[in-house]
Amino acid sequence: MHKLLVAITASFFLFIIWIIYLANTGQSSVFFDLVRQIPYGDKLGHFSLFGLLTLSFNVACKFKTFVLGELKVFWGSAVVLVFVSAEELSQHFMPSRTLDIYDYAANVTGIIVFSWLSSVMARRTST
Repeated sequence: MHKLLVAITASFFLFIIWIIYLANTGQSSVFFDLVRQIPYGDKLGHFSLFGLLTLSFNVACKFKTFVLGELKVFWGSAVVLVFVSAEELSQHFMPSRTLDIYDYAANVTGIIVFSWLSSVMARRTST
């Protein structure tokens, strides 16, 4: 079962990489068209994609944590936060993209909310 979860996480991550590639190269996609049809679709997309990626990474990492000060941080959440930060900052250097603090805020909010959900799931699976 764990191998299946890792495969799903890897596939979802590759899907996100593909979406980023399309955006970086200025290509169109049915996903982009769909997002434009939904009010705040871009922000909801950022929140959902990176939130779900966080949850799947945390599950795939078996809810492993490390301590940062007095805070327990999931490894999966940390990996996604570093990836998201690098990806958003890289947009500053791409002519076809726009660095947007609100996109980054939606990403981080998704990471936080789905990290909380991960902690609920971790507690339930440990009992």
